[in-house]
Amino acid sequence: MTRRALVVDDDPAIRALVSTTLRKVGFAVDVAESAESAWASFERQRPDIVVSDIYMGVTTGLSLLENIAHVKPRVPVILMTARGSVESAAAAQRFGAFDYLAKPFDLSTLLERVNAALRPEPIVEDSPIDVPRSSMIGAHPSMVEVYKAIAKVAPLDVPVLILGETGTGKELVARAIHEHGPRSTAPFVAVNCGAIPDTLLESELFGFVKGAFTDARRDRAGAFVSANGGTVFLDEIGDVALSSQVKLLRFLQDRSVRPLGSDRTETVDVRIVAATNQPLPQLAAEDRFRRDLYYRLAAWEICIPPLRDRRSDIELLTEAFRLRACDEMRISCGPASRALLDVLMAHDWPGNVRELEQVVRRLLIQNGGLGDDRAAARLLAGSVPRGPVPSAHSEERRRDGGTPADENAGLQPLETVERTHIRAVLEAAGGNRTRAAEILGIDRRTLARKLKQSGLEGLVDDDDGNPEEQA
Repeated sequence: MTRRALVVDDDPAIRALVSTTLRKVGFAVDVAESAESAWASFERQRPDIVVSDIYMGVTTGLSLLENIAHVKPRVPVILMTARGSVESAAAAQRFGAFDYLAKPFDLSTLLERVNAALRPEPIVEDSPIDVPRSSMIGAHPSMVEVYKAIAKVAPLDVPVLILGETGTGKELVARAIHEHGPRSTAPFVAVNCGAIPDTLLESELFGFVKGAFTDARRDRAGAFVSANGGTVFLDEIGDVALSSQVKLLRFLQDRSVRPLGSDRTETVDVRIVAATNQPLPQLAAEDRFRRDLYYRLAAWEICIPPLRDRRSDIELLTEAFRLRACDEMRISCGPASRALLDVLMAHDWPGNVRELEQVVRRLLIQNGGLGDDRAAARLLAGSVPRGPVPSAHSEERRRDGGTPADENAGLQPLETVERTHIRAVLEAAGGNRTRAAEILGIDRRTLARKLKQSGLEGLVDDDDGNPEEQA
């Protein structure tokens, strides 16, 4: 019996390409250019499978999916989109889409997913979840895979291990898992294990009682108790010492907490999401990370691609960071120039998305806008160890027979650039340390240390201190 497919897309070229591909493998194909006409065709023809774009004007492919799920839930729906997001991936998961493909895709991939969708398999219905707004940005196919992974694991309430280089946005992924899961109304508590000395990590996680040690002037709940009912995000888990790994493993086994200095235990209910930029299997093979802890943390793994592998997202990210920074600093400027974007696209981004955000902020502070590609090239050349991105000036000098020494003229050591940038941010923040730390994308303690190292302590507002942070 001939199988029937319905192809829905407002782009006639995509409609023709997909429908022709399916006809070649034996499908009878109906086409529609909108969700409304697709629904009419669906009710009339009752296809065996639907392949639909998401964004098609007033009514989206997600609405079409929802209608199909109510009327004939066993008909598989494959969604296509060039504008992926956590929200659309989660909604697709919520309403039972068979798959979610990022444009452009290989036709062989489409056919493989169509064939898989039509195999006789039992259907497992996912529990409905709310779909809050996410701050994750990216439309590259590799990011769409991340969105799909988040949408799939978020409702399951199992431990998740997030892998990725420094600055790729691991905490954003952790927050998206929390916000799309059953614990979204409970606390989300992040602990940067790599920034806390081994001797203090236990008290940070498990808490302490008054008198437990010299400076313990009051009881303090640890991260696990503070997040009871919610999620604890253990960032840079690969940096945890073996002695602390044993205690963390014990907690994962029995979910009981005993604060330092106390003889009482408390049972807590938290979801654990961990992240690392290190190869944990390799560390485990070298006996630098416990295998049993790795297996408990990695019930599900999500790998975030580095920015250099999704360069097409740089323009989206740059615009988002410009809007955010202009709003925070209360300034006004236009979008990045094409020449500046070309410089950013050529850069290798060892610091990934976090580095890009800081570059955008520095350019806004130093130049008042994002129109100077030479300023961007100089900034990147002076702050990145992987090699400079040549500016327009250096290219001209090279053509004119200039020397390498000429190209380095005017460049400053990283320490000097950082000190200048921190000073500019502090002045823009009116000396407010909390505000400056937010703009710089670092915590207050890191800023305090940098202020002391660079001799800039006199520029901060002494009344801005937070006594809780000093404990």
